[in-house]
Parts: sequence; structure tokens; C-alpha cells
Amino acid sequence: MGRLLADITPLRVSPPFRRLWVGHGIANLGQQMTAVAVGIQVYAITGSSLAVGLVGLFQLVPLVTLGLYGGALSDMYDRRKVALLTALGMWVCAGALLMQSLLDLGSVALLYALVAVQSAMYAIGNPARQSIIPRLVKPELLPSANALGMITYNLGFTVGPLLGGLLIAATGSVTSAYLVDVVAYTAAVWAMWRLPSLPPERIENAKPRGGWSQVIEGIRFLKGKRNLQMSFYVDIVAMVFGMPRALFPAIAVLWYGGDIRQVALVVGLLNAAPAVGALLSGIFSGPLAHIRRQGLAVVISVLVWGGSIAAFGLIHWLPMALFLLALAGAADNVSAIFRNTILQAATPDEYRGRLQGIFTVVVAGGPRAGDVEAGGVAAVFGETISVVSGGLACVLGTVLLLPAFPAFLRYDARNPIP
Repeated sequence: MGRLLADITPLRVSPPFRRLWVGHGIANLGQQMTAVAVGIQVYAITGSSLAVGLVGLFQLVPLVTLGLYGGALSDMYDRRKVALLTALGMWVCAGALLMQSLLDLGSVALLYALVAVQSAMYAIGNPARQSIIPRLVKPELLPSANALGMITYNLGFTVGPLLGGLLIAATGSVTSAYLVDVVAYTAAVWAMWRLPSLPPERIENAKPRGGWSQVIEGIRFLKGKRNLQMSFYVDIVAMVFGMPRALFPAIAVLWYGGDIRQVALVVGLLNAAPAVGALLSGIFSGPLAHIRRQGLAVVISVLVWGGSIAAFGLIHWLPMALFLLALAGAADNVSAIFRNTILQAATPDEYRGRLQGIFTVVVAGGPRAGDVEAGGVAAVFGETISVVSGGLACVLGTVLLLPAFPAFLRYDARNPIP
């Protein structure tokens, strides 16, 4: 049974990693409550799935423009300081979202602006936080550390949307969800404050250069690194075409109906279902530590994700729809664990911040682009066609990538070649 459950060794042997794990686990609960609240608030103001999808666009632009630069900062300066300052910035944005709700401003433009600033802080800070992990645990513990990280991440995606939906349903207002986010994100600030100083390791006699030259150097490092490239490409395909999150408010109204409280509860369930599957796959992730063909595992997981999303679009019975979303979430979690492990293990430390910046753009930017794609297709063809076509496009896109990156299927964790 012990081999089946997640390996908690990184939590036992590394107190800094343990604090980081706890702090961001708590903070993620509040963030996911806010994500549900913003979607519901925008849809309540506009009645438009496209308007909800545009939330993703306003998050995407800062992610793309600043994610790469944030990675460069992580390779130039103390990673703890970069992560701490950006965590404080995200905490301030959470407070601003609470204030606009308390004042009942009803401004979609203000909501777009606040999520854009919050996304900018995340884009700069996340590469630092992720590139810190290989400094806190041994290389052989990275799959276990990443699996543990995904447990708290997906616990937030599970409990956060449910709590957000329940609170909004109980109060008839999004204010309570924003309030919890402000309190919860204090834990992330605490975790960063308690970390030791973590300046990046550098090659002897190497001198740090300006930020954008560092960005370009990081991109150049990727040239010829076929396994790293493929890990990015498959996630872009999965998230841009297979992510139906922006459609959940409209799906709750059009497929299941009800008043504001019933709709809020269904939106919470739809958002939480993928995270439930991901959480379960993380809890029972013990066997993943022994998988060597990690590239093959990523490809299979992405195919399962796309197929499950396509099936979800055809099923309008809520219990089965939630099961399919949970299956998709479990597959996506396995993919994320191995993609992050491949990146951390195959990248030298002096490039980890910049590669994590690219990873942040892909992992966090892909779903936002997917929100725009899903909302746009739904505006023209309807929610059902948007969901089904997106899932099928994910499967087809992954299959078409394989001939160009055959070595990815043979990637061996014992010999991490980038």
C-alpha cells in the first residue's frame, strides 16, 4: 500500500520545501475560489461566454510578455526575493478584487485590469518558485516532490471551486470568495519569507547580463533540445484546444439551468471535477516514481485528456459529465508531473529560471489561450461544438506531433537528455 500512495520523503527531509508546500497549498485554495468568482461575476454582468473567455486573454498577455523575463530574473537575482515580492503583489491584487466587490462597482474593465496585474505577478514569480525546488530536494526525489506539489495544487482546484460555489450560492454574492482569497494568500507570503537565501548557481567567472539578453540566451538553449521542446508543444495543444473552463458558467445555465445559487453550485462542481481526478492521481502517485519512460507517459496522458474532454461535450447528464472531467484531470496531472520532472532534471541550474519562465508561459498561458479559443468557438457554434471540437483537436494535434519528435517516446529518466 505504501508504494501506491504518494512518497512524502521530500516533506520529511526538507523543512523549507515543507513550508513552501503548505503555504502555497493554502494560497491556492483562495486563488481558485477567486477564479470561480471572477467568472461568475463577469457572466452576471455581461451574460456572455466570450466575455468570460476574455478574462483568459487579459491573463495571457502578461504571462507571455513577463513570464520569460521573470525566468531571466530568477537566473540573475536571489530567487527567494523574486518569489517573495511577487507573492506580495498577488496578495495586494486579491485585496483589490475584494474592494471592488464590496463597493459593487460592476466594472468588467476593472476586473480585466486586476486579473491582468495578478497574472503579471504570477508570471514573474512562478519561475523563481519552481526553480527553487531542485535546490531544496535531491534529484532522485524530484518526481515525488512534483507529485506532492500537484496534490496541493489540485486540492486547491478541488476544494477551492466547491467552496467558492457554495459560498456564493449561500450568500448570493462573490464577496465572500474574494475575502477568503485575501486571508489564504497570506500563507504564500509567509512561506516565501521563511525560505533561506537562494541565489542562482553560476558557472565560474560568469558575469550576469541584462534581463532580455538572458531571455534570448534561454531561448537559444532550447535549440536542438527536442525532448524539452516536445514537452512544451504537447501541453500547448492540450490546453489551447482541450480546456473548456471558460464555458462552465454558460454550460451550467444552458445545460443544467436553475437560479443563481444552483448555477453557482454547478459551476463550482464543474471546476472542481478535473481537480478531484488530479488529486486522486496525486495521492496514489507512488508508482509514478518508478516510471522511466516519462515521455511516453506524457503522450498517453494527453491523449486521455483530449478524449475525455470530447466525451464530456457530448454528455449532458451531470454525474457522468463530472466523471469525465475527473478522468481528464487525472490524466493531465500525470502529464504535468512528468513534464515538470523532465524539465527540472534535464536543465542545468544556470538555465532553470529561464526554462521555468518558458514553462510558466506554456502551462499558465495555454489555459488562458484555451479560454479565448473556447469562448470564441462557442460564440459562433455553441458550447457543445466548442467542447467536442477542442477535445478532438487535442488528440489529433498530439498524434501529428509524434513523427517530428520520435525520441520523446524513448525518453529515459535514468539518462535525462534535454
